[in-house]
Amino acid sequence: MAPLPPRSRLADLTAPDSFWWATGIEDTFITAPHPRTGRILDEYELTDHYRRWRSDLDLMRGLGVPAARYGVPWHRIQPARDRWDWRHADEPLEHLLDAGIAPQVDLVHYGLPGWIEGAYLNPDYPRLVADFAGRLAERFRGRIFWYTPLNEPRITAWYCGRLGWWPPYGRSWRGFVAVMLAVAAGIQAVARRLHEVDPEIVLYHVDATDLYETEDPALEEEAERRRNLVFLALDLVAGRVDDAHPLSGWLRARGASDAALRACLDAAVPPEVVGLNLYPLFSRKRLLRDRSGRLRVRMPYTEEGLIERVTRTYADRYPVPLMVSEAATSGSVARRLRWLDRSVESLRALRSAGVPMVGYTWWPMFALVTWAWRQGRRDVADHLLQMGLWDLDANLNRIGTPLVERYRALAMAGSGPVGPLAARIGSTIRG
Repeated sequence: MAPLPPRSRLADLTAPDSFWWATGIEDTFITAPHPRTGRILDEYELTDHYRRWRSDLDLMRGLGVPAARYGVPWHRIQPARDRWDWRHADEPLEHLLDAGIAPQVDLVHYGLPGWIEGAYLNPDYPRLVADFAGRLAERFRGRIFWYTPLNEPRITAWYCGRLGWWPPYGRSWRGFVAVMLAVAAGIQAVARRLHEVDPEIVLYHVDATDLYETEDPALEEEAERRRNLVFLALDLVAGRVDDAHPLSGWLRARGASDAALRACLDAAVPPEVVGLNLYPLFSRKRLLRDRSGRLRVRMPYTEEGLIERVTRTYADRYPVPLMVSEAATSGSVARRLRWLDRSVESLRALRSAGVPMVGYTWWPMFALVTWAWRQGRRDVADHLLQMGLWDLDANLNRIGTPLVERYRALAMAGSGPVGPLAARIGSTIRG
């Protein structure tokens, strides 16, 4: 399947026999040195992708995938406010296009260039990120149509505003809300700028998708709040957070001003394609109290029914094309193969019920380096999480597994393994 042509891109996404198999390379970029270890978390550096990018993308070509999520390192492209170096975007994106792979460009993946003081809370952030996005889109006008303004805004707000791991190091719910409002404003600014450059660009919103549950009646209110928080970023960007929204009062009590909420409403950007990041080892969240009464979140490993449960909540709320934008599991090759097979079966069932699932991304393509590396002392080899089609050895060589051939067969078969997309009646999901 070639990159989508202008004017037909969204219609083609929901054609009965259209389906986008994809993969991608973990591209977390936390450029601020950890205050204790001095380490930064640049996954392209840690997995040696900066040096091996050409051979890595050739592995993608060999898979036969028609699309690939690919992050561009803003911190290297714009190392200073007034300095630009486009090699880290131009070279790999041109290589993907030459290979017949449609890049789904990941513009921001958690981290920002270090010169942006205050990170997301810098008042110039929306303007700066929109300028970066617009310059890149101008370079590929008419050739690249998929852009993700910011990967996982809720997780960004969590790590940057609530846990204090990443800049601007907020450690409260007020910090979470402040970062969330800032990233939402940035996404809206990017969306406006991209459509100014090329109205045919697809806005590909990608976020983590958690299922919160509890067996404790006293925690049901908190579980429901967190279910609503799962959708908060998309609701803000789409202009749905008005006075009737279930989180309206909660947001105001934690620092959200009327002006900031009104600004999101006024700059609303409806989603065009929604990407769902889900993992059997992370996506199910169980709330409980420990013996001391503290709130705890457990993540029981879950494969059965995961994709169906997550997808139906989104399909009911946002009747737009949906993609599995990240899905993998860690551990043995046998477990990864089992999850891939179950995933495909879930997609087939959803499409036969008329749920507009239009693609699937095995992410990451090869192992990633766990985020704890930044604040730790051990070597990279001790932080490799094998979740890919390829494993990485201690020397970061790409070692093919049986998943490579299985995924290649899926990609080469197009929509065959998941079947045609059935017509959907109204807003009710059949089946």
